[in-house]
Amino acid sequence: MKPKTCRHFLSNMVQRKTLNRAYTEKIKEMSMMSLICSCLYPQPIPTAEYQFGDMEVKPINKRLSGQSFEVILKSPTDLSPDKPSPLASPPRKKDISLDELQRRLEAAEERRKSQEAQVLRQLAERREHEREVLHKALEENNNFSKMAEEKLNHKMEVITQNREAYLNSMKQRLREKERHAEEVRRNKELQADLSG
Repeated sequence: MKPKTCRHFLSNMVQRKTLNRAYTEKIKEMSMMSLICSCLYPQPIPTAEYQFGDMEVKPINKRLSGQSFEVILKSPTDLSPDKPSPLASPPRKKDISLDELQRRLEAAEERRKSQEAQVLRQLAERREHEREVLHKALEENNNFSKMAEEKLNHKMEVITQNREAYLNSMKQRLREKERHAEEVRRNKELQADLSG
């Protein structure tokens, strides 16, 4: 490699490192949102002027701390006679008399009491509704308990009746067997007496 070319190559390397370092510093300064926007919209957005009534707002170049604007107020001569002057002072409130002030205080107190009464009425209605729901739940629970008890009693009665019927039928069969056994014995005795 020739010395001139080597120097040129080293000079290009230094420039690239410097450019890379400057680019890295610039990315560190940028916020994440502007970095994303710059990736999505690489073309610079043209600076626009905005007008709000008697003000003109111009964006200025970005600073490290963020965006800056120049606000220009139009002179009162530039305003048309149709528009009222924005710098005019608001109309003064008339002085309030002591009676008027007292009347307003009483009205505010009545509103406060009315609002308090309304809140208390809503709470009472809510409590009444809760009582009704609780009463209904207890009533349904009692009805369920009564129905369950009636079902159980009916089931027990049926079981008792079935058991008694079964025992009666068993006793009846036992009596019939005893009667039959008695007849068989009598017949055997009669046969023994006749043959013997």
